[in-house]
Amino acid sequence: MDINFLFTIIILIMSVVIHEVSHGYAAYLMGDSTAKNAGRLTLNPLAHLDFMGSLVVPVLAYLSVGFMFGWAKPVPYNPYNLRNQKHGDALVALAGPVSNLLVALIFGLLIRFDVFANITNLTGAVQMIVIINLVLAIFNLIPIPPLDGSKVLFSFLSYRYIELRQNLERYSLFLMLFFIFFLWKLLFPLLAFFFVTITGTLLV
Repeated sequence: MDINFLFTIIILIMSVVIHEVSHGYAAYLMGDSTAKNAGRLTLNPLAHLDFMGSLVVPVLAYLSVGFMFGWAKPVPYNPYNLRNQKHGDALVALAGPVSNLLVALIFGLLIRFDVFANITNLTGAVQMIVIINLVLAIFNLIPIPPLDGSKVLFSFLSYRYIELRQNLERYSLFLMLFFIFFLWKLLFPLLAFFFVTITGTLLV
């Protein structure tokens, strides 16, 4: 197996683990210990890996559409335990993408300030960390269930839009597949913008 492909898989797995643990910690800080009690507030990948989302889908996505994404097992939490009942769901949901943005920012700034200027191979690896975390953040903010963006959207919708929510949930699989295979490239300019803004280099 190509070493670069293997390294990309490892980056993706650790990035989705950070994403899920952040959900759990956000819930814990707001009063829900479900994830903690389930042993999911750990960066150990074995506690979070999902065979389809962490291995099969990333490989198929890479081979079919040219970019890699995936997910880990969702960290459990009980929304009724959250102190903020109005927007608690949204805050827990946002914690995942925000964690990926922070990872992208930290490693992107290392590129911007030429920390790895004399280590070409390492620079490429760090660029991949930035790209994958930006992809995860942007992708998860799309308002299609069960992505985090849908939970943020639903927390701000009044009850009169319940039919919209039900339709999105009913056709979520179709909407997700349609987006992945036909609309993902529409978000590439946004990915490129964030990459250039953070790292100061072009996304090629």
